[in-house]
Amino acid sequence: MSFRTSDSLTLSEIRGGLKLVIKDGLAAEAMTTLTGGTFLVAIALYLGASNFQVGLLAALPILTNISQLIAIWLVQQYNNRRGVAVICNFLARFPLLFIALLPWLFSKETSLQVLIFLLFFHYLFGSIAGASWNSWMKDLVPEKKLGTYFSRRSRMIQILSVTLSLLIAVLLDYVKTNHSAYEMPAYSIMFLAGGLIGIWGVYILSRTPEPKGKVIPDNLFVLFRRALANTNFRNLVVFNSFWSFALNLATPFFTVYMIKTIGLSFSYIIGLGILSQLSSIFSIKMWGGYSDKFSNKTIISIAGPIYVVCMIAWTFTAMPSSPWLTSLLLILINIFSGVATAGINLAITNIGIKLAPKEEAIVYISARNMVVAFFSAIAPLVGGLMADFFATHQLVWNIEWKGPSGVKQISLLDLQHWNFLFLIGALLATLSLRKLKHVIETGEIHKTVLVKRMKTTFKTSVTEKLNTPVFRFISSPVLIPTIATLNMLKYVEKRMMNMWK
Repeated sequence: MSFRTSDSLTLSEIRGGLKLVIKDGLAAEAMTTLTGGTFLVAIALYLGASNFQVGLLAALPILTNISQLIAIWLVQQYNNRRGVAVICNFLARFPLLFIALLPWLFSKETSLQVLIFLLFFHYLFGSIAGASWNSWMKDLVPEKKLGTYFSRRSRMIQILSVTLSLLIAVLLDYVKTNHSAYEMPAYSIMFLAGGLIGIWGVYILSRTPEPKGKVIPDNLFVLFRRALANTNFRNLVVFNSFWSFALNLATPFFTVYMIKTIGLSFSYIIGLGILSQLSSIFSIKMWGGYSDKFSNKTIISIAGPIYVVCMIAWTFTAMPSSPWLTSLLLILINIFSGVATAGINLAITNIGIKLAPKEEAIVYISARNMVVAFFSAIAPLVGGLMADFFATHQLVWNIEWKGPSGVKQISLLDLQHWNFLFLIGALLATLSLRKLKHVIETGEIHKTVLVKRMKTTFKTSVTEKLNTPVFRFISSPVLIPTIATLNMLKYVEKRMMNMWK
């Protein structure tokens, strides 16, 4: 297998390479869907994992980002990012095949420990590969098409994730209901399939061309100090770290909360996840276009507060006495969080690539990833400990109305267990958005300009699609609440941002 680099790539080679990158992304997403996320939490809970161990599993892929130092050293030594990415991705995905054998080799308790051990190496080598891949993509993808290309790639990946997640959820629910003895073997098959698909993705990646990069001979720590000495880039790192800590304090436990507290089935949980992903799929093209036309910072300033509102809304999901109201609230949360997440993830990735100098992209991106990884990794561990603490605490705020007919009690606030965690995460995320104003990005505009453009585009698009003989009679009932919701979110966003002034 040859890993030769090219001094320059033809237009045909670039187009072919970008297609291969999408294929590798699809393979990686299939692998991740089969071996991570909701299903990994389900496996851990089946094996008897505690809240802290669930937090540790969420922290592993972030904690191992420290290994990106190794990626920089390897690139310095060999100046071959494709070689580093391919070899390390193979080493990362091969352990998944061993995890598939755990039920036949160890007891439940031991299997959980071995699972965590093997996933450590999975994420370790995956992090090394990811650092090389980021620098490689910086040179392969034309800068003017970053937003459009990665939004298209993300959309295709999410479509695959939606389809595969739903299929697996239905099958797992069937197995749990009708053949519970085969639940763990079903998980094993998922890891086996995920490992094989991941290795196939490595082969696809090995065929992708690489433009020759410039070797930076300086000492690693000198390079890192140089990256963090850049005031604008450091401001981005501070915001990104604060934001990631706030989110990872609570989000890894949403699945645990839905399984343990609300008692939802896999199909329902995955259905909600699919709803969120569909929202991302339909909105990410819009975010990609705005990213290229305006600025990534503007997108974050709009999508960030929307996600914060969704985090706060989680605290109310267990309060309604009606299951119908709980379901409605969960649906709304997943729709708006999907839209917000698509914009935030795309914008943070793009602004990191945009602010990194081309010659030192791997250093800047890795420096950001490592600092952010530290705060992101400790967040779920802290969250797990906080969840155990708040399990025995409760904050209740009631109003009593006394009259001739008796006493009527109205509950204004009822925080307990997971709700504390979600609310604290939301408050920290709101505070982190204050750090965004210190980041300077070329082409930045005030968010109100983009909000007006989005609302105008949205109204025009929906009106055109509904302005047909079949749907014209329902256009008003659809448009009015939708536009009202956008206005409400804008108002909530404004109030939350003013809290910290």
